[in-house]
Amino acid sequence: MPLTQTLLARVIELRRTIHRFPELSYKEESTSALIRRELETLNIPYRKLATTGIRAEIKGQQEGSSKKNATIALRADMDALPIEEKTGLLFASENPGVMHACGHDGHVAMLLGAAHLLHRGDFSGRVILLFQPAEEAGNGAAQVVTEGGLDQVDMIFGGHIDTHFAPGHFTVDAGLICSYADPFIIRIHGRGGHAARPHEAIDSVVLAANLVMNMQTLVSRQINPSHAAVVTVGKLRAGTVLNAIAEEAVLEGTIRSAHPETRNCLIAALQRLIQGVQDMSNAEIELEFLDGMPAVINDTQAAGLARKAAVELVGREQVGNQEAPSLGGEDFAFYQQQVPGCLVRFGAQVAGDTRGPAHSGRYDFDEKVLTYGTQWLALVARRALDHLSGNCL
Repeated sequence: MPLTQTLLARVIELRRTIHRFPELSYKEESTSALIRRELETLNIPYRKLATTGIRAEIKGQQEGSSKKNATIALRADMDALPIEEKTGLLFASENPGVMHACGHDGHVAMLLGAAHLLHRGDFSGRVILLFQPAEEAGNGAAQVVTEGGLDQVDMIFGGHIDTHFAPGHFTVDAGLICSYADPFIIRIHGRGGHAARPHEAIDSVVLAANLVMNMQTLVSRQINPSHAAVVTVGKLRAGTVLNAIAEEAVLEGTIRSAHPETRNCLIAALQRLIQGVQDMSNAEIELEFLDGMPAVINDTQAAGLARKAAVELVGREQVGNQEAPSLGGEDFAFYQQQVPGCLVRFGAQVAGDTRGPAHSGRYDFDEKVLTYGTQWLALVARRALDHLSGNCL
């Protein structure tokens, strides 16, 4: 089934509806309901998993020459971010303080479009459609795996919208493409006191500032400059009034690293830094690492199939490489710990646009990407099934 103008219009409509009603991780109820309705119109069976997620299955009607029942999974993430939208779009978020600021609305719409292209089952094997919750927070992919989302799956593919590249451009790479992500919380327990008598207190704000500034030297002075890494403190809370020394401060941040040895080095260096500040100040400082994400490492064979499908769709000159690994985290990595997989990037840059980057209130993408992403998802499933089922020419 080709991607007709009617189907493309439907994919765009789906994207805009999802964008208008964004939902946070594990709260994607209306998004899940929309997906189920669309699948029901195509008579595609499904089951719920991971709270709001959906696993749908399309059985191929053809028989492979090897009679192997190969199974390919395609994944789209569903959740939005706790960001106030400032795009001014006609279909802007109607949920205050929540926005699709990372393209997941497009991912869901493209996978539903691919479902339309695949639902007749004119291929050998099976295609599993995974609509996954909680990529932004909660490691939804890990929960999908725990609840059997990858049962009997041989290989998995997915894509992410990327506004650094023009529509119709793909990046496909084997090996590491997204970093290790290790979120942390630091709790400083000092001693409160009067602002005019600091010698009677242990100032948690000063200690927090000390930690923030010294963390910036962990990468610049302890990590090989050729290895990508960053330590960021994104949130700091302390104090209640201007004339009192704060007793407690809380810092929340993340370590991103593109090499296992870099990751281990930064974690150990942060622990040493905190111990040193604690010994110097007599404060009590706790460091807690939250559930992190492994790195996204694309399987060589899966990446080859992904590239072949992209080249078939848009031509060799439009398929490039990411070059350096991204320091962004992606829970697609949990799938790759179970089966071979490949995550690609779909170009979606708006020409001449000055809108904000991903995870900003002004983020948007060129909807032309929906054409290419929808077709690629369906095509890579077919080509991977052909390969695994022994139907390659």
